[in-house]
Amino acid sequence: MSLSYRQPGVVLTDHRFTVPLDHADPGGETIELYAREAVASDKAGQDLPWLVYLQGGPGFGANRFVGRQAWLDRALKEYRVLLLDQRGTGRSTPATRQTLPLRGGPAAQADYLTRFRADSIVRDCEAIRPRLTGGAPWTVLGQSFGGFCTVSYLSLAPEGVHTALVTGGLPSLHAHADDVYRAAYPRIERKVTAHYARYPQDVERARRIADHLLTHDVVLPNGYRFTVEAFQSLGLMLGASDGSHRLHHLLEDAFVRTPAGLELADAFQEQVQALLSYAAHPLYALVHETIYGQDARPTAWAAERVRAEFPQFDAAKALAGDGLVLFTGETVHPWMFDADPALRPLRETAELLAARTDWGPLYDPARLAANEVPAAAAVYHDDMYVDTAHSLETAAAIRGLRPWVTNEYEHDGLRAGAPRVLDRLLALVRDEV
Repeated sequence: MSLSYRQPGVVLTDHRFTVPLDHADPGGETIELYAREAVASDKAGQDLPWLVYLQGGPGFGANRFVGRQAWLDRALKEYRVLLLDQRGTGRSTPATRQTLPLRGGPAAQADYLTRFRADSIVRDCEAIRPRLTGGAPWTVLGQSFGGFCTVSYLSLAPEGVHTALVTGGLPSLHAHADDVYRAAYPRIERKVTAHYARYPQDVERARRIADHLLTHDVVLPNGYRFTVEAFQSLGLMLGASDGSHRLHHLLEDAFVRTPAGLELADAFQEQVQALLSYAAHPLYALVHETIYGQDARPTAWAAERVRAEFPQFDAAKALAGDGLVLFTGETVHPWMFDADPALRPLRETAELLAARTDWGPLYDPARLAANEVPAAAAVYHDDMYVDTAHSLETAAAIRGLRPWVTNEYEHDGLRAGAPRVLDRLLALVRDEV
């Protein structure tokens, strides 16, 4: 039985659905999905069109809004919204170090996780859509990886989509993971350089922290081994609208003077472990590179291998001269499965996924070229996480898709720019601009 309750300005209803683990075997094992329906309080009894929201990630549950926050307020003016926890996330049969051993050993876990990509998420949506809409197609709003899923939706089941809206998430239809990261590292370097131009005092601060980590064995309070590579990965913050400012505030309070000399402050370590830990979203680390697997080539820790092509990211070499300590971001590396207590038990599972060569296609270029679903996409010109050139190439390959290219927002534009971003996309698909 679905349970309904209220928050300011909104009526919420919890939904649970049972779907096949493998949609190619509908009579086989099943998993449970969770989704939260949201409708404006003054429209709760109306017959409204549905909008399903697909969260970024992979590996993150849907937003837990309070009332009508961010873009949800705009959506609730005309839609009944479904905030879906994609399989393996949130309350939808979560996949973690605690739950995955129920599957068996690493090989069984890796086999299980091959069914947690965009194609399975699309099939989940199609399984639950008729139960909510009576069979009518719905609007799909995909943020980041949710946009990847939306492009898969248009490839696999366009009949289920009334309108497709994508924010910061048009994937390359063909690029291997190597190509994705080969394009990513120069983008990340530009973001770091821009950060240092804004906060030049952070150049020396980052060097001091990196030097400390190269000469000390630091373990954070939660057991995370805090290496210089882990420190550099904090550059993930630079892809958000306020990320440069948050990174600056983090760096300025790194050290405290003690009887034993300068040490990394407890408050700094507490913040860092919250930023680095994958305890709340281990699926991100496990399947991140698999979202680019579409052929017989393994992903094989693409981000780690490709990083070697960019020696300027070597912190030790930077410290040996006068180079900048470059941050990284949006990359997953094998050392993370040694450093993070939430990932250590899953190291072998991750290795097996990295070695797989049986990935199926996620997109259908021919079907996308014949697309008839109204579609629009926000492409953030300076996006650190998704390559703009790849996104524009895909935008041109999807018939009828109208891109909005802007440098007004970063990758989190749907949050930072709400409701303007959603307004703009809806205006584009309705030919109002």
